[in-house]
Amino acid sequence: MSFQAYLDNIEAKTGLTPRQFIELAQQRGYDDPATKAGVVVAWLKEDYGLGHGHAMALVHVIKKGPQIDAKHVGSTGSHRDESDTLWLDGKAARP
Repeated sequence: MSFQAYLDNIEAKTGLTPRQFIELAQQRGYDDPATKAGVVVAWLKEDYGLGHGHAMALVHVIKKGPQIDAKHVGSTGSHRDESDTLWLDGKAARP
């Protein structure tokens, strides 16, 4: 499953876009570099019922933004994507 597909599935399950999750995380102070991923994962699991992999996808965008490693672009691996920039504003708004 591509990284973008993880984010799209999260939106389908929760009704929230990745950008909205970033804003929620910022309100809680979870975008602080000192905040451990486990704290964010626990919040996402408890409050939104996300699994570990989906929660970790959100941890990435909360901590590092929309950029992913270019090695995944056009690859045949499990985390292949069409672009090295993830769309964070929801499936309906994607160009």
